[in-house]
Amino acid sequence: MCQLILTISQYSYEICRHHHERYDGFGYPDGLKGLQIPLAARIMAVADVFDALVSKRQYKEKMSLEQAFAILLEERGVGLEPVLVDTFLELEDELRDVLPDKIELQH
Repeated sequence: MCQLILTISQYSYEICRHHHERYDGFGYPDGLKGLQIPLAARIMAVADVFDALVSKRQYKEKMSLEQAFAILLEERGVGLEPVLVDTFLELEDELRDVLPDKIELQH
């Protein structure tokens, strides 16, 4: 049980610290590049970008799913890991079922 808590704690730290790193090395806080970025943070980065795009915020309207998918493709290999973007986009039909454009997403 103690090892599980340590593992969760390590993943949590990696996600919090590194999910703004970019695959091309121009992110922050440490300028990590590619596979130097912990896997958990690379996964979270894809989810975080998608969420930011399709969610309405006080400072912006939400984007359509089509726009969000297009931006993920543009960021493939630049800001986001290509394999993870491809894997995420394989779920496009399921995402459309769960997040139809008519639903108002708010934070």
